[in-house]
Order: sequence, then C-alpha cells, then structure tokens
Amino acid sequence: MFTIRVSTVVPAAPAAVWEDLRHIGRHVDWMSDAESIRFLTEDAEGVGVRFECVTRIGPVRLIDRMEVTEWREGEVMGIRHRGTVSGTGRFRLAPCPGPHGEPHTRFEWTETLRLRWWMGGPLGAAAARPVLRAVWARNLRRFAARF
Repeated sequence: MFTIRVSTVVPAAPAAVWEDLRHIGRHVDWMSDAESIRFLTEDAEGVGVRFECVTRIGPVRLIDRMEVTEWREGEVMGIRHRGTVSGTGRFRLAPCPGPHGEPHTRFEWTETLRLRWWMGGPLGAAAARPVLRAVWARNLRRFAARF
C-alpha cells in the first residue's frame, strides 16, 4: 500500500467549495484522469453511493469501482476503491484565511491504495506514486480555478 496526499487553497468559502465538490458526476470536469462516471445506485450523493469511474493515465485505462463511505456536509467525502486498484480516498475541506482575510478553503486529497500484482504490486506503486501525485495536484489546481 502507498499513500499520496496533495492539497491546494481554493479562493472561496468552504460552503461554496462543497456545493461544487458534492456533485460526484461533475468530477470529470476537473479530474483529467477521469473519463466518465456511471452511478450504480439511485442516489448520487451521501454514504452508500456506488459508482464506476473510467480512469485513464497515459496508456493505462481501468474502471475504478467506488463507494462513498464518509459524508460530512461541507467537510469530508470518503471513498472506498474496489477492483484493479483498491484502498481508500478522502477529500477534506477546512476553512483558511485568504491573503486579505477573506474566507478561503484548504482542500486536501488523500489516497491510500494498493495495486494488484499484475500492475507491479509494490514496484508498480513506487513508479505510480510520483505520476499520480502530479496528476492529482494538477486536478486540484483545475478545481481551484473554477472559483
């Protein structure tokens, strides 16, 4: 298993950031590695929501099966990954002051993942870690630019 943590500051209050982030189906608008999302449950937000995300990084394309495991309005969204990549992910929002004291939000994204043996296991993880960190940091910059 390996853990990646990236964060950014979004120039908006946590409530505004959450209002955008809560719409899982729209994550493809700012996640460059997410091609499409298909919900497997009737609900599209909250604990228990299940969905599939077609993910592509370079030549690697896979279907990431996920379930929302934590949902604290305005603060946290937790995910469990099942399938080719397994593990957990978590988006956490926290208020922070902007340069002139205006409300901003620290958006932290943490993933703890395990790659299957045929993806190289721990060796594949060592190669994937810097690539995924760069992709997810770029994704957060794209998200922040929406505000």
